Amino acid sequence: MKTKAVRLYGKNDLRLEEFELPKIKEDEILAKVVCDSICMSSYKASHEADIHKRVPRNIAEKPVIIGHEFAGELVEVGSKWSSQFKAGDKFSIQPALNYEQGPVGVLSAPGYSYQFIGGDATYVIIPNEVMANGCLLKYEGNGYYPASLSEPLSCVIGAMHANYHTTPGSYKHTMEIKEGGNMAILAGVGPMGLAAINYAIHRTDRKPKMIVVTDIDQARLDRAASLYSPEEAAKNGIELKYINTGKMENPVEGLKALTDGKGYNDVFVFAPVAPVVEQADAILAFDGCLNFFAGPAKTDFKAQFNFYNVHYAYTHVVGTSGGNTDDMKEAIAMMSKGLDPAGLVTHVGGINAVIDTTLNLPSIPGGKKLIYTHIEMPLTPIAEFEAKGKENPVYAELHKLCAKNKGLWNTEAEAYLLANADKL
Repeated sequence: MKTKAVRLYGKNDLRLEEFELPKIKEDEILAKVVCDSICMSSYKASHEADIHKRVPRNIAEKPVIIGHEFAGELVEVGSKWSSQFKAGDKFSIQPALNYEQGPVGVLSAPGYSYQFIGGDATYVIIPNEVMANGCLLKYEGNGYYPASLSEPLSCVIGAMHANYHTTPGSYKHTMEIKEGGNMAILAGVGPMGLAAINYAIHRTDRKPKMIVVTDIDQARLDRAASLYSPEEAAKNGIELKYINTGKMENPVEGLKALTDGKGYNDVFVFAPVAPVVEQADAILAFDGCLNFFAGPAKTDFKAQFNFYNVHYAYTHVVGTSGGNTDDMKEAIAMMSKGLDPAGLVTHVGGINAVIDTTLNLPSIPGGKKLIYTHIEMPLTPIAEFEAKGKENPVYAELHKLCAKNKGLWNTEAEAYLLANADKL
């Protein structure tokens, strides 16, 4: 079976190539990838290449396929796994394989470490360790892109599960965000912040009483409010506020005032910016937990932290960047029941758009860039479908289908694109 894939050979050296996959072994599975969502982690891996903790040192001789937020269909199942999976099953993959060091000598993960599996490919071979670690996950919902986006959603699910609070007079720590507490999501209207808002207002097992989302870009705040409105949150018993801290004379005082001066029990930082981290520290309540979610590119990143409050107010910090398999199962279950992550997606493209998009991801505005690997299509903002539709009827129809859904990507648009992409 031939595959077409984007492979990493060295720093900023990505190549779109067609090559032959080996015949699968009895403990492997052949799969068709339908779509992959490009992540900042792929940008970092492409720029760091063989010094990245998940990338093998010999990629110049044995290049790896990039992309780890992908979904598709199983094509051929090796005998070892035929009782659990069958051809035609839709799937997503948890790329964090839950062991310290994999067979290729690094913190192995599909999309970073393997020659024959990664999201930016047409066909892949799923190795035994993915199934052995319970990381091949069936998806029974509509379409494919929700399954692809279950990986980023699992990251914010994991972040909220990782927060903790203390019990006065004991050494017992209670995991999770505080029930009925105040939550702040700082720099929170990028793709991952939107995922956090979506999850926080729709989960049923634990809820804050108030969520404050901040940013300094009013247009992005307005878009977030249109996708996940205060009215929608109120239906679930949550007071949701969008705040432009760039317009506040004293953001710390202004944000604390929203809590009657008490501060926030759970604060999530979605930008690796020292002033944002310090703002998060300053608005923590007694026993407040700061979750530093956004991974910095610089290894010497630092920010000041108030250790007087650590000692006397029991404030504390955790850091998360990914979810585990249970988090991803939770994400897939929510997707299968109708939770739609489409608000994260702002651009759609084909496999030919992967290299430029990955290498230049920080400079491309908007949210998630969704790639359909069996088509060729320039990376295109959904907001430009209408204008492009004046010259191409495929874009015109995509615009109509998205317009029916608040201007968002959806499974109907996905099916239409897959059926008509050759006319682009």
